[in-house]
Amino acid sequence: MHSVTIGNNQAGQRLDKFLKKYLPEAGSGFLYKMLRKKNITLNGKKAEGKEMLAVGDEVRFFFSEATFAKFSGVDSTHARSNMTGQVDRSTISQYETAYQTLKGIEVLYEDAHILVINKPAGILTQKAAAKDISLNEWLIGYLLSTKALMSKELHAFRPSVCNRLDRNTSGIVLCGKSLEGLQALSRVIKERTIQKFYQTICIGTLKEDKLLEGYLYKDSTTNKVTLLKEVPDKGKGTDAVPIKTAYHPLATTTEYTLLEVELITGRTHQIRAHLASTGHALIGDYKYGVRRINDAFKHKYRLEAQLLHAYKIVFPEGENGVLKALNGREIIAPLPNLFQQIKTDLRLN
Repeated sequence: MHSVTIGNNQAGQRLDKFLKKYLPEAGSGFLYKMLRKKNITLNGKKAEGKEMLAVGDEVRFFFSEATFAKFSGVDSTHARSNMTGQVDRSTISQYETAYQTLKGIEVLYEDAHILVINKPAGILTQKAAAKDISLNEWLIGYLLSTKALMSKELHAFRPSVCNRLDRNTSGIVLCGKSLEGLQALSRVIKERTIQKFYQTICIGTLKEDKLLEGYLYKDSTTNKVTLLKEVPDKGKGTDAVPIKTAYHPLATTTEYTLLEVELITGRTHQIRAHLASTGHALIGDYKYGVRRINDAFKHKYRLEAQLLHAYKIVFPEGENGVLKALNGREIIAPLPNLFQQIKTDLRLN
């Protein structure tokens, strides 16, 4: 018999969804059969699968070691050592390596369900290839190191980042430590009730607030986006999506403007492409910007990419549950040192 006590990381989901994650090699038919025969029980009783799991619930599996190993995806020669649901050592090692390797990551806020991180430029939010090390792996490594997460819990749920930043964009990344936290953050992001603000320095003088609107088309072959005024009836761009970007000038000179940008919709390269389309490209942006100006900043400051920082988020009012403590709260990520230096040198303070 194998037993699992539901913790924060597993609570808030249906039993059948949990079982599918816990026994990924088992089909739905097999799982429901095991429930009917009471080979899988919830709190010592027969269950249907639609029950919502709560912290402290106990799920029991009356399987042989070989059967458990088969459906959990564990090699049968290691079945006994993995009956507790332990994730293999090589997987744990990659999380530990990420935590030890990636530097400069700052925790801005943490509770039992939510983690808010300040990501330096140059770090991937999520893997782009199998060999990559990303913030997602760092997150799990961090939680393992602080004992906020036990390795055996990873068998059923893995904490994750909820929003993406480009590799070379720095700033705030929201993370779900528990399933409830992940679901709550995903909801406010999807509903656009959480406000996301960036700071950047763009080329040219901007003196008035403005809301930019349009349609964004992404070419996956070049990983570059194009701004359109309307969606064409045929050809490239028919799958373009609507975007909204608002900006507020914070300081300006005859050559450059320090902007606060609110990302109303969140699309790939949205801020970079939207501002470039108006003739006010971000400094350092070699994909959408002005090479001559970018080369000058690269030579003087070793600026390799766009100067863009996700510096502030504001949580919505009226939240209950896991986001209650964050009602209306504003969290700010300090500007990176290089950004601050360029800002000062350009007299944009």
